[in-house]
Amino acid sequence: MAACGPQVLTSEQAWLKAAQTFIQETLCPAGKELNAQLTELVIDCVKTVWLSQEKRPGFSLPLSYSFVSVQNLRTHQRLPCCSHLSQSSSAYQVWAQGSGPNGNSLCQERLLLLGTLTDLSVQEHRNGSLYVRDNTGILGCELIDLDLSWLGHLFLFPSWSYLPPARWNSSGEGHLELWDAPVPVFPVTINLDPLTPIPVLYPEMASRLLRPRSKLRVMQRNLAGELVRLSALVKSQKKAYFVLSLGESSQAISQTVSQVSIIVQIPAQLVWHQVLRPGRAYVLTGLRVSKVRGQRYYVWMTSPSSHLMLLKPGCVQELELEEPFLEADPKPLPSPRKSQDRKGLKGLVRDSRLLHYAGTVTSVLNEPAGLYELDGKLVLCLAYQQFHSLRRVIRPGVCLELRDVHLLQSVGGGTTRPVIAPCLHGTILLRGFSYQKPGTRSSLQVHGASLYQHLVWERQLGLPLYMWATKTLEELACKLCPYVLRHHQFLQHSSPGNPSLGLQLLASSLDVLAPPGSPIRNAHSEILEEPHHCPLQKYARLQMPYCVPTLATLIKEGEHRAWASFDPKALLSFPETAHLPSCQLNRRLAWSWVCLLPCAFHPAQVLVGVLVASSHKDFLQLRDQSGSLPCLLLAKHSQPVTDPRLIGCLVWARKFQLVVERDVRSNFPSWKELEVAGFIKKRQARVYVQFFLSDALILPVPRTTLHSATPSAPYTELPCLERPHIVQSRLFLLSHKEALMKRNFCAPLGASSEMPKPALSFCVSGSWLGGTQRKEGNGWGLPEPLREQNKDQKVLLIFLGCSVRWFAVLHPGQVYRLVAPGASQTPVFEAECSSCMSQRPLELAGCVSCLTVQDEWTLEFHSSQDVSGVLGIPEALPKSSLTHLLSGNFTDSLVSFSAEILSRIPCGPPLTPHWMQPGNTGAVRRCVKLTVALETADCEFPPHLDIYIEDPHLPPPLGLLPGARVYFSQLEKRVSRSNNVYCCFRSSTYTQVLSFPPDTAVSVPLPHIYLAELLQGNQAPFRATASCHVVFISSLQLLWVCAHCTSICPQGRCSRQGLTCPTQASISQASIRLLVEDGTAEAMVTCKDHHVAAALGLGPSEWTSLLEFVRGPGRVALRFSGPGAQLESSASIHEPLTLFLQTLCTSPSVLRSIVLSFELERRPSNITPLEPPRLQRFQCGEFPFLTRVNPRLRLTCLSIQEPEHPSSLGAFASSC
Repeated sequence: MAACGPQVLTSEQAWLKAAQTFIQETLCPAGKELNAQLTELVIDCVKTVWLSQEKRPGFSLPLSYSFVSVQNLRTHQRLPCCSHLSQSSSAYQVWAQGSGPNGNSLCQERLLLLGTLTDLSVQEHRNGSLYVRDNTGILGCELIDLDLSWLGHLFLFPSWSYLPPARWNSSGEGHLELWDAPVPVFPVTINLDPLTPIPVLYPEMASRLLRPRSKLRVMQRNLAGELVRLSALVKSQKKAYFVLSLGESSQAISQTVSQVSIIVQIPAQLVWHQVLRPGRAYVLTGLRVSKVRGQRYYVWMTSPSSHLMLLKPGCVQELELEEPFLEADPKPLPSPRKSQDRKGLKGLVRDSRLLHYAGTVTSVLNEPAGLYELDGKLVLCLAYQQFHSLRRVIRPGVCLELRDVHLLQSVGGGTTRPVIAPCLHGTILLRGFSYQKPGTRSSLQVHGASLYQHLVWERQLGLPLYMWATKTLEELACKLCPYVLRHHQFLQHSSPGNPSLGLQLLASSLDVLAPPGSPIRNAHSEILEEPHHCPLQKYARLQMPYCVPTLATLIKEGEHRAWASFDPKALLSFPETAHLPSCQLNRRLAWSWVCLLPCAFHPAQVLVGVLVASSHKDFLQLRDQSGSLPCLLLAKHSQPVTDPRLIGCLVWARKFQLVVERDVRSNFPSWKELEVAGFIKKRQARVYVQFFLSDALILPVPRTTLHSATPSAPYTELPCLERPHIVQSRLFLLSHKEALMKRNFCAPLGASSEMPKPALSFCVSGSWLGGTQRKEGNGWGLPEPLREQNKDQKVLLIFLGCSVRWFAVLHPGQVYRLVAPGASQTPVFEAECSSCMSQRPLELAGCVSCLTVQDEWTLEFHSSQDVSGVLGIPEALPKSSLTHLLSGNFTDSLVSFSAEILSRIPCGPPLTPHWMQPGNTGAVRRCVKLTVALETADCEFPPHLDIYIEDPHLPPPLGLLPGARVYFSQLEKRVSRSNNVYCCFRSSTYTQVLSFPPDTAVSVPLPHIYLAELLQGNQAPFRATASCHVVFISSLQLLWVCAHCTSICPQGRCSRQGLTCPTQASISQASIRLLVEDGTAEAMVTCKDHHVAAALGLGPSEWTSLLEFVRGPGRVALRFSGPGAQLESSASIHEPLTLFLQTLCTSPSVLRSIVLSFELERRPSNITPLEPPRLQRFQCGEFPFLTRVNPRLRLTCLSIQEPEHPSSLGAFASSC
């Protein structure tokens, strides 16, 4: 123990020496020597606080503590910390438990802080804030309960915490939180009670002096009363002020019966705002009456000589005023409430509730927007009050007292919890600091404060709309930042002329929901006027206008809705489905599509993303943080997107079509098992979006901010290359573009000897427009003269590798500028056959040279109207004539046309070899058949045509949907064995969607015609309706077949030999051929399956019974060679079933007048000439007639209906 004495003494001496040095440098006035009394007082003050704690060790000084100056805190303390001189380590552990179970408490540092408490800032201005000052600097601070007598005095702060500025805010200032009352180093002079009572006016009398005719307003008065209301501290560019209200209570009713407001705007008195506490009684001296500028009423204001003190009994005396007109004011008439004037809104407008609330902040929801969570159940919105000083203090664990704040419930707009929001009328009092360290702020929590202030103070948004706007901006920021955009670019609001991207996206919606022109908030009126009016007083529940999901969420929701609505029975027509074999049944279910509009979602969805191009796909994509969504864009009707500058722009679309193509692999045995989901073996969906640019908002984004959302994704954008000083370009007119597919190109000289693999590529052909141009300043110089003036300028451009990304913006008939950066002076666009392509393909393409587009080259769109001196630029897409298209002339087998897609179904290829038939074990080729209606100007009824798409062109390009108008270029024309013209995709094929399918399907009735009109060739409709009469039945066949192999099933058992079918299901099939005529022509009509029942005039039960009779033999067939001719039957003609069918087919119930809807059995074409009319003899009674008869038409039945008014045509025809 003896050895410890000198060591302790040495430690105390070192500590005392450090204290003297600190006091000399930090606390002594500049230029003066060390004051021994000051040193002694400081050490005694520290010792007193140190020894005030029980169970201290045997040291009289806190040797483990060191003094810290303001400058040291600001420069060296990088982490939040706290120091509690009056607490032991065990007490600190108990204190730290207040931070909660996560253990995120402030770190304890053993530091001693001394300084002068002042309300003077660094610029020697007073704005109501508190500071701690020493010789080294000044720090802002917060104090829970301030005494005005403390200002200007030197204190030891026994318990405090320091929060340094955030790392992102290099220019920010840290601040102090003073937990306990400071301990004065020098004794603080206490204001003694006045020797004589102070004459005061109480609120009731003071309010009478504010009447316009009062003559006593010129004198300064003293007011006394209980503080009943304290407004927010309002700071503007010109001045700062706050309003306090003193009240006078009635003991009879225990309620404030009168009150008077006082404006405090003297800078030295703004600090009173931190002293005043509602519920306490105060005296304010030296008040005067003044008129508020711009208002009609008078208010009390403080003067520079005013003082604030607590009201003590016996220290004041009520002032008696003798004036004849100081009678009581008449009670004001109750003003009608606005809610009573809005009964017509059926309760849509609600009144907020004004209340007091005390609670603890449990979470920071959005600090720049002023949104916090209180007690885990309420949302605190501080946006409608200036809360700059509170922002640095509020964090989880802070205790607040909210006075005269608004409670709004069910605000809508995506907010489900009640919201507490103070306006300028109320105030927020700090009741306790947080034990926790500030959480790590994301970039979203850092930027955007000025933007949110703009929404409240300039756009005048109500709270429901403000909550929705902040939620939407947060969703957008999470979608796009930080990889696609920087947070500061998206959220930072610079100026009215330079709004942030976030505000630009919301501007159109806010203009509708909150039109500009709302009155600007008047702070004086909001605080002083009664009854109280502010933006928070009345509100209406906001139905969320829309939401902004991530692209991944939109894709997932689209797929979910598409598969939820997938019903095999709904996709197939039931009467027809019952007769389909399994192969046809599953083929019809193999592909279907769903178009979802934004209004199909609740709330409506908005499409937001950055437009990017891919070097692996033939379409553009929208990208955000979650992923990519393929998109098909049209600039406007029939005009594709041609400007490459759109790539990299931010797209906002509220009107679009979300298309989900469903591909299903199933093996349903028959229609009876359609409800069994187990027969669906595989399903996948292709989701993409299509919209017009005219319906979208396009915002350019600085290229330097574009990043890949997923670094491993194959869709990454090429980095923007800084153009060297030498940049060459050349204009070219694009005449044709081929399909994007894998092609073989010979390797250039000097390349590897390995066999090159097919590369994804495409070619375009066109013509150079002038010579090479070089960059001159911000423009392009004059074209250089060509080496060979008479040489043909046609060129073939090959796009390989990364240059494939330009596929989606290259379209025939447009002019583009090919830009090649580089340091070479040699014209790069005049190289001959740089791709090593043989001369023969160039000759076939009609080009004299070819050029491979390099990866670093770029494209620029150039309006053809700006190309001077160039003639012959086509304004319309080239199309083949209808005569050539439907003829058998194969001189040019590549055709081009525009058409509307009528249907799209998976099928087998048009010419499938025997070894590839479905029954064989060989590979099955995939194929998609499009049925289109050709667009022709000189044809009333457009002809129909089939287009087949096979590998490697599968899956088909985006947008080939029923109802869409599409331009097809260079399809291969073919003729089937039945002389029907059809087309196939080839490597030269190019498609361009001209218009999207309509949002709502419009059914157009079939034209009603005479049969003779079908003899007009191409002028006749492919589908129509005619009123005609059934002359006779040519043939009838009823049978039951195996649903798997379509073999006959007598007694319901498959008759197939050898192999056993996997299912024993059988289906019924029927066909009938009947001759009809309408007096102008006659036609042989083929009806199948359920149409046979309509042709025979049988009801559903009768038809079902007839098919059951056929199930036994499995097949019944009848054939009539003509009216009254001998019957040919597959069974005995004496069997009851055969006799019944014979009688039925010749009965008047079948040979009757009908309304027939049909389509041509063979598509109209110019390949097979029409048969000429033939002479035919008719017998009408006793008189024979010889007349010319048109050839019989061949039709396929679509439906048979009974005529509304039976025609006499059939009776006349039957009598002849």
